[in-house]
Amino acid sequence: MDKLKIQNRLAKDKAMKLVVCLLAALTAVPLFAILGEVFLRGYDQLSWTFFTEPTPTAYRVMKAIENGEPIPGGIVNGIVGTMIMLAMAVVAVPLGILCGAFLAENSKSRFAKFVSYLTDLLQGTPSVIIGIVVYIWVVVPMKGYSAIAGSVALIIMMLPLIIRSTEETLKILPASLKEAGLALGGNRARVMLKVQLPAAFGGIFTGVLLAISRVIGETAPLMFTALGCSFVRYAIDKPISAVPLLIWEFFNDPNLQELIWGASLFLLLFVLTLNLTAKYFAKKWNQ
Repeated sequence: MDKLKIQNRLAKDKAMKLVVCLLAALTAVPLFAILGEVFLRGYDQLSWTFFTEPTPTAYRVMKAIENGEPIPGGIVNGIVGTMIMLAMAVVAVPLGILCGAFLAENSKSRFAKFVSYLTDLLQGTPSVIIGIVVYIWVVVPMKGYSAIAGSVALIIMMLPLIIRSTEETLKILPASLKEAGLALGGNRARVMLKVQLPAAFGGIFTGVLLAISRVIGETAPLMFTALGCSFVRYAIDKPISAVPLLIWEFFNDPNLQELIWGASLFLLLFVLTLNLTAKYFAKKWNQ
């Protein structure tokens, strides 16, 4: 009788394991379908000119189509604009780390709970609303779209992710680490800066990379702030392009729709690289 019960349990265990594996495979199907479609349609567009030339004009595209030639131009203006706005959005890193450290150290205070609630609220705010708010705060006073406005929108979106990753990473550090620093005569601020934050570097850095990969593909807030530009521009007080904005522009122009796939593939590869780097540092930090 006992042997029969054991066999039934083993059969149920195998059946449940099979169901879980099947459901996991089903969830992966849409992901691989999207990746496969983008790769198959976009890999042949990746070339040196694609990464070194700006978006072509409608006239150049029409002439190329008439002559049966490949669509000229590339997305260098979007790549440069994206990198400029991300470089300015680095301001969110120290702000998010300091705020996360404050929440980790004062989690029971009313002010910390209020800030934590605002962080959750900001993290759940739709990106298009953030774009509209930044338009009112920055674009209207500056009387024009700019890379500055775009970076402000990215900063607001990155902050809650960095704050949460810093807070959670500091909370799982051994309490003995802080106690040892205080026992050696350091004050709370010095122990935080010299002991706890360096010990939590792996988790914090992972959170920063994930925050960057989260905002790099956003289009809606940049439509209200950076607007876009058809050529390479380095001025931060003028409209500037970004890869997500180019994808939207390509979609709205029938002559440029083929370029969507190359730009999308570049964006996917960039985000994938950031995520793999984040996982590497997380694994190394856990070891």
